Amino acid sequence: MRITSLPAEQAQAAAVNRAEQWEQGDDIPHVVNFEDRARLRQLLTDRQMELLEEVMERPPESIRSPADRLDRDVHDVHDDLNLLAEYDIIHFEEGGRAKKPYVPYDTVRLEFEFGLPRDEGSGSAASA
Repeated sequence: MRITSLPAEQAQAAAVNRAEQWEQGDDIPHVVNFEDRARLRQLLTDRQMELLEEVMERPPESIRSPADRLDRDVHDVHDDLNLLAEYDIIHFEEGGRAKKPYVPYDTVRLEFEFGLPRDEGSGSAASA
C-alpha cells in the first residue's frame, strides 16, 4: 500500500499510469492520496502509526489486544482503527463478538513530495 500526498493533477496522472500497468498484468499497490497534507497528518499521528505497526507486526485477535499491549484506552484504539479502516489501511475480520483488525498489505509506504514549481521553459526552479 502507498499513502501519498500529491496535488490532484499529479494524483490523477499517477492513477491513470497505475491503471495502464494493471491492464498490462502488473501487480499494482493500493494507493490513497491526500491533496491536503494537514488531513494526512490528522490521519497518521504518531499514535496511529504506532497502532498500525502493532497490528502489522503482531496481528491481534481483537481490538482489546493492541490496546492492552500499547497501554491505551480500548475506546481510543477502536476509534483509531475505525478511522484507519475508512481509508482501507486497516480491515476487520468479523467473527463472533470480536472484530479482528488486520492490515492486508506487506508494507505501507508514505510518499511526500516537496519542491518549487518548475517553469516549463527553464531547466531549474532556482535562480541565480
